[in-house]
Amino acid sequence: MKKQILIVGSGFSGMWAAVSAARLSALTGNNALSIAVLAPVAELRVRPRFYEEKVATLVAPLSDLFAELDIEFIAGSAERIDANNKSVVWRDANGQGMTLSYERLVLATGSQTKRPPIAGLAEYAFDIDQLESAQVFEQHLDSLVARPSTPERNTVVVCGGGFTGIELATELPARLRARFGNETTTKVIVVERGAAIGGRYSEALRNTIEAASEELGIEWRLNSEIEAIDAGGVTLKNGERIASATVVWTAGVEANTLSQQIDGERDSQGRLVVNENLQVPTHPDIYATGDMAHAKTDDVGNTALMTCQHAIQLGKFAGHNAAASLLNQPPLPYRQVNYVTCLDLGGWGAVYTEGWEQEVKSVRDEAKKIKIAITNELIYPPAADRSVAFAAADPLAKFV
Repeated sequence: MKKQILIVGSGFSGMWAAVSAARLSALTGNNALSIAVLAPVAELRVRPRFYEEKVATLVAPLSDLFAELDIEFIAGSAERIDANNKSVVWRDANGQGMTLSYERLVLATGSQTKRPPIAGLAEYAFDIDQLESAQVFEQHLDSLVARPSTPERNTVVVCGGGFTGIELATELPARLRARFGNETTTKVIVVERGAAIGGRYSEALRNTIEAASEELGIEWRLNSEIEAIDAGGVTLKNGERIASATVVWTAGVEANTLSQQIDGERDSQGRLVVNENLQVPTHPDIYATGDMAHAKTDDVGNTALMTCQHAIQLGKFAGHNAAASLLNQPPLPYRQVNYVTCLDLGGWGAVYTEGWEQEVKSVRDEAKKIKIAITNELIYPPAADRSVAFAAADPLAKFV
């Protein structure tokens, strides 16, 4: 009887975990593993691009790839993990509940935007966290065209000045012009609780973001927090009122709540702390990966971030190690020393940095070409070809 690896989630980390596990199984040649992916749809949703237009097109089908590699796909959503009995309770699209057993579980259910208890946030704020919510936001922008041109209609407030907030804010001037025309005065305002633009980034990167913001006309409200949101805009805790028909929440992410069902140490974002093989120490038959894992990337104190750059590699190592533990093969300790940042800055261009020190290597059009190569090609699934997919799934192959 084949040994069962169950991977929950088909995002960057889950997809690569499945391919990597299949690769090691094929290399050993004993056909001893059954690999299954549990997720609502057999597709990779390219979440890093959800700040762009035509968001419905930003998905990549996985059915052919999984079929080529003998990976079973199960359409449904995990609801409960019974770590002691090695089973997952899940529900299909019709609401029918069922149970799956596993010998190794790879938890790759990702993350979601944090939504604190702010008045009006749930009712009036948009987000681009998931495909469906990003589509709702895009449809809302389209609907604004039919409204009279007023400062409220023409103003977008982005709540949160992190990576997602910056990429959305700098993209919005062009998206608004495409709808309202070049003659309409529009305004994009970023509300940021920190004291500086891009405060968690290097000085060189901060300066670049500030220059792009100034050229694009992006306004920042620093040292500011949201008190309340309503149909007509936002009220800040300092009393300032910003009239806006469009408020977008991009402030912070946290691990999927399934992490709370595993008895183990978690960080402030709800990620499970894992060992160097990406196992949860209290349940070594469970591997956490992607945005579900708090994992060391090196020996100098850096940890994986909630980015697809880390999720992809985490998935390759998690899948390999889960398979290795069932095939009497040695694990590969997760290491990802190289780190780059490529931040889209809309019509200004982009900025590309290398290293944890975020040394700026290129800006504007040159960096934009790098950004497009990464988000339109590098992070997409491999072709449905065994040799191509297995070569890309090697955890030790060069990535970035």
